[in-house]
Amino acid sequence: MLKAIIVLLLIGILASLAAGFVFFYKDKGRSKRVLYALGVRVTLAVVMIVCIFFGLVTGELTLQAPWLQG
Repeated sequence: MLKAIIVLLLIGILASLAAGFVFFYKDKGRSKRVLYALGVRVTLAVVMIVCIFFGLVTGELTLQAPWLQG
């Protein structure tokens, strides 16, 4: 479940990045939509870091690569 949340947050970050790119070229600096997209992106990134930290602390996520086990 936590991995799905992290993937959804990553998709949201990428969507916010794309929206900011579109707003930057479409508005040519006349609106604050680029700043709002940046705020959303930073917020989602902070939430994702908190989720990763929570997963590492609880043991749901590990730092070992699956291809190195064996």
